[in-house]
Order: sequence, then C-alpha cells, then structure tokens
Amino acid sequence: MEPGRILLVEDEASIRSALRMNFELEGYSVTLATTGPEALERLRGARFDLVVMDVMLPGLDGHTVIETIRLEGDATPVLFLTARDTAVDRVRGLRTGDDHMGKPFDLEELLLRVGKLIRRREPSVEQGSLRFAFSGNQIDLVSYEAVGYDGTKRTLSQREAMLLRLLIEKAGQVVSREEILQKVWGYNVFPTTRTVDNFIVAFRKYFEPDPRQPRHFHSIRGVGYKFIP
Repeated sequence: MEPGRILLVEDEASIRSALRMNFELEGYSVTLATTGPEALERLRGARFDLVVMDVMLPGLDGHTVIETIRLEGDATPVLFLTARDTAVDRVRGLRTGDDHMGKPFDLEELLLRVGKLIRRREPSVEQGSLRFAFSGNQIDLVSYEAVGYDGTKRTLSQREAMLLRLLIEKAGQVVSREEILQKVWGYNVFPTTRTVDNFIVAFRKYFEPDPRQPRHFHSIRGVGYKFIP
C-alpha cells in the first residue's frame, strides 16, 4: 500500500520546510498549501490520509476551510496547529477537526499524533461501502484485493481502487473525464485521456468475460465512462 498522504497547510516558510522534511523522513508523501483557498483546492482535487493545518492563514482561516469540506462530506482527519491556544480555540479546533496542538510544539509529540491519526484512517470508516460484488466479481477496497469472475485474484493499485469506487458508486451514470481526473488524479497531475482509457481496458480484462463486448465498463465517446452492474 502507498505511504500515508499528508496535506500540510502552513504559511510560515521555516515551519513548513521543517515539517515537510520530518514527515518525509517518516515515509509520508507530503503535499503543500500556503493559503486557505489553496488548501480547499488541494482537498477537493485529491485524497489525503491526514491534513496538518495551521489555523491563521491568508485568504481563509484553517477552521473555516475544514468546516467547509466537512459540509461537502470530506471526513479526512485533521490536526490543527495554532499559536492561538486559548480554551475557545481548542474547543473549536476539536469540534471541527480531530486533534489540536499549540505553537510552539514538541516535534516528537507531533509525529506520534500524526502517526496515530493516519493509522486510525486505515481502513476507511466507510468499510460497509468499500466491498462490492457483480457478476461473480468481488472487489474489496479496504484490502485493495479483487477476485475476477474466473476466480483470478489480484491486488489493486490505489489509483485503480479510487477509480473503481467512483464508477461503482455512480453506477448507471456517465462519469465525465473531467470528474475522474479531478477526483482520482487531482489537480497536481495531468494524465492524458489515454491514461484513463488504459485503466478501463484493464478493468475489462480483470472483470469482463469478453473484454471486446463489455457488460460493465463502458466508454461514452466524447463524454466519459459508465459502470453497469
């Protein structure tokens, strides 16, 4: 499984640089943002296992950013960092996020809290919606394992799992290429349309008895893709 993905939102360069270095030394993949609007864009464009969020940010404060994504259904764990460490600030942070640390903070304690939050994220709290079956195929997006109609087992990549979940949860609907690129690849990566096509071709090989006459994974020319159970 890929390393934990952290969105680090911090506008102070020295703190941002130090945290990024230490997170990467722990094996995490780190994406950066320096303003509230930029953090929102990152969160809407990719999946993360944890957000480490400064509260006082240009453009939009950290609490408001997280309150916004919570309304949009994003339950990514959040650890707030703030120099404002009053009881009122701590309460708001804990109501909105999952943990709260005042600045200055102890690095070892921060890393322990980060590790705990990321482990709590695995598997997803929505386990019940992460297992699917159709036409003899079985897909488990908790373990990233799949069993094809012919009994062949395979391990899914994270990207395959994300695309499968998106298509299956929107069964019967056409999912546009734009939505796929935004939700599965995110804003920082720009794959070609052919890249998405290759994933669909692979799914047909995994799950279709006759990949040339697909029953489940359909390409809608000029628009996107559709999954039919």
